[in-house]
Amino acid sequence: MENSQHTKPDVDRAVLQDATLVVRAGMTSAEQGQSFMPGPVFAAAFHAAGEPGAVPYTYGRYHNPTWTAYERALGDLEGGSALVFGSGMAAVMAVLGSVLRPGDVIVMPSDSYYTARVLVDSYFANLGVEVRRAPTAGGAQLEHLSGARLVWLESPTNPGLDVCDLPRLIRAAHDVGALVAVDNTTATPLGQRPLSLGADFSVASDTKALTGHADLVLGHVAVRDLTWLQQVRAWRTQTGSIAGPMEVWLALRSLATLDVRLERQCANALGMASYLASSPKVEGVRYPGLPTDPAHALACAQMRRFGTVVTFTLPTQQSAERFLAASLLITEATSFGGVYTTAERRARWGGDMVPQGFIRLSAGCEALADLLPDIEKALHRAVT
Repeated sequence: MENSQHTKPDVDRAVLQDATLVVRAGMTSAEQGQSFMPGPVFAAAFHAAGEPGAVPYTYGRYHNPTWTAYERALGDLEGGSALVFGSGMAAVMAVLGSVLRPGDVIVMPSDSYYTARVLVDSYFANLGVEVRRAPTAGGAQLEHLSGARLVWLESPTNPGLDVCDLPRLIRAAHDVGALVAVDNTTATPLGQRPLSLGADFSVASDTKALTGHADLVLGHVAVRDLTWLQQVRAWRTQTGSIAGPMEVWLALRSLATLDVRLERQCANALGMASYLASSPKVEGVRYPGLPTDPAHALACAQMRRFGTVVTFTLPTQQSAERFLAASLLITEATSFGGVYTTAERRARWGGDMVPQGFIRLSAGCEALADLLPDIEKALHRAVT
């Protein structure tokens, strides 16, 4: 008996909404007796007789079917082609290492992610790459583009949550012949799509909201140009900055809930930001979704969601530490984007130009009706 009547054609993914894309990411075709999603493929070597180019998979440092499924899902969300890496910083290094050569100029924000700045200063500057920096707010990078090879942008920034005019900066960079990479970690592809805004590279730490459960370390790079895809892929293969198949499979499995997680987390972030902004005990509340935030109008023009991160400042280091100790529902930890509400006093690490009482808070999926009273009690104990 033929089984063709039990086989459905694949859906046209180009017409699907993001919420549907993330749920169906990695699903197999609807064939009788097939599982919804294939399990992770653990293999260092694959059966590969004859010419290697005729075999889809040959060796585990080059490719893996589990990577392919996750990368296809990321490509759908990013609007390009994607490659997975073992961490966000591995993804950052892949772009920088593929593009920059001695004598080149990179323009990057002075307030971008600290480890990216350290990498550029400690490695690429020593190779003879000229580094130019300017703050994210106000489009200050526009004054430094002449002769640039790569413009590195981050919006919203981590941890300051400043936003830059991505379309304007991307156009200006392309006008002088520079490539543009955007660190999109804070926004995620469901909040902002740098490739659709004209960027050449979209880079993210998938450790954060994309996988969302504080149990994986991964990153990815997405591109529009297949030439750069091949160069970034070659970097990954030659340096071995790869991810394990189990981690990638878990990431693909986690992706299905990205839309519903972000819906709750972004609503919680706005609710907590609004409450904090109304408190006389708190200063400097930043969240792009707040109508009073200096970046709100620009964020509305280029973002679809405003992210999970809220920042604010308490009067002293001691008051910030008392707040974190007093809260029962906020877990003190670094990183962000998980289903658990977390926070940290960011200045404890050094490297970021923030006050000692500056707190970066990441909204989780708990009920806002529970989070707000907890924050109120913690503020009462922290600031007299």
